[in-house]
Amino acid sequence: ERLLNPYVAAERGYVDAVIAPADTRTEVLAALDMLSSKREKFPKRKHDNGPL
Repeated sequence: ERLLNPYVAAERGYVDAVIAPADTRTEVLAALDMLSSKREKFPKRKHDNGPL
């Protein structure tokens, strides 16, 4: 029981949230929608690859 309880994992910070099975599709779609518009900024390269 101690290891199978999702609420204990949430309290300890192992998971972000405990959602009901009926809400799974909505939560997954919201997460994918958020990720689809994510723009990742890459830093400029410090060193080029020189000719070999």
